[in-house]
Amino acid sequence: MIPDLTVMSGATMPDAPLRAERDRPFLIKHGKHLRGLFDRFIARFSLVSTDPVLDVRDFAWTQALRANWQAIRAEAIAAAFDQHPAPSLSMISPDHRAIAPMHKWRSFFLYGYGYLVQENLDRCPVTTALVEAIPGLNSAFFSILAPGTHIPAHRGVTKGLITCHLGLIVPRNGDARMRIDDRVVRWAEGETLVFDDTYDHEVWNDTSGTRVVLLIQFRRPLRQPGRWFVDKFLAWIRRSAFVQDARTNLIRWNRVVNSTN
Repeated sequence: MIPDLTVMSGATMPDAPLRAERDRPFLIKHGKHLRGLFDRFIARFSLVSTDPVLDVRDFAWTQALRANWQAIRAEAIAAAFDQHPAPSLSMISPDHRAIAPMHKWRSFFLYGYGYLVQENLDRCPVTTALVEAIPGLNSAFFSILAPGTHIPAHRGVTKGLITCHLGLIVPRNGDARMRIDDRVVRWAEGETLVFDDTYDHEVWNDTSGTRVVLLIQFRRPLRQPGRWFVDKFLAWIRRSAFVQDARTNLIRWNRVVNSTN
């Protein structure tokens, strides 16, 4: 049975308040123009296309995701819907509050900027084995959109990362789509979509069902000195409040959920 996210709209995180926003990384808070400069610098050293949508054939590991998508979907449903729903992204990541409607966009994290969520990994052994084999893995989570959700236009943090979606649950009674730059794409169950999220993009789930994808971010293949620059930048982001606040909130969420089991 495909879960209905609308029944989760009242879910909360009792006794686990969000950490208040602290010092945000300069590039996250103020550095839009500098970020564009750095992204152009990174693009010069890319070993793969810098187009908005990339060819999945350039990433051989995506075949393993497609071959095992039903097992991944089964784990997503069991982990992110049974007993307790996955938390709202805006409850976990303060920096996503502007684009992540409460109870509309939920995320079940396995990895985030190199940090693993062991209790979540333990619930998803097939998915864990597959994502751990991805070269340059940065983050992996089940991204869950409720019916009628619109994620407004936004851009990713750095061109040093590339995003992959594996379609797990894609309702057909409407239109679930994403605009990336001037191109509109749609998910299909069991298929992968690889794209550069530093291009302006937005998402709609104009259906009466729940859309679920496995979202993966991995390091862009780069020549030197681009690889060195991205390594340093991601290490800085990993230590920043942008990541650390989200990590703290996720630990609190899991602690509350586990205490009620």
